[in-house]
Amino acid sequence: MNWSTLHTEEQLQNLIKASYTRPQVIFKHSTRCYISARVLKDFEEEPVAEGVDFHFLDLLANRALSNKIANDWQVRHQSPQVLLIKNGECIYHTSHADISMEDIKALQRA
Repeated sequence: MNWSTLHTEEQLQNLIKASYTRPQVIFKHSTRCYISARVLKDFEEEPVAEGVDFHFLDLLANRALSNKIANDWQVRHQSPQVLLIKNGECIYHTSHADISMEDIKALQRA
């Protein structure tokens, strides 16, 4: 899986713009959390959804950006957490063991 790492608000704005042509996935990850590490590993082992861009956000290194994402899309912060952004909107979010590439694929086709 090819990850783009999110560090800045400018990158987030570019992600939002790109969501009008391709769905964008944000994976919010805590490097201190065993559960987050396990979910990330499982997610990366699933066959990748085609036509979707994937972005990795290290919560500990980028707390302010994580909070902005939560506030802008009115999504309660979780870790690990996946958000699917399409046409500038968060159309899906989930966390922990509910994170699945199959859900991303199904929503992409919808």
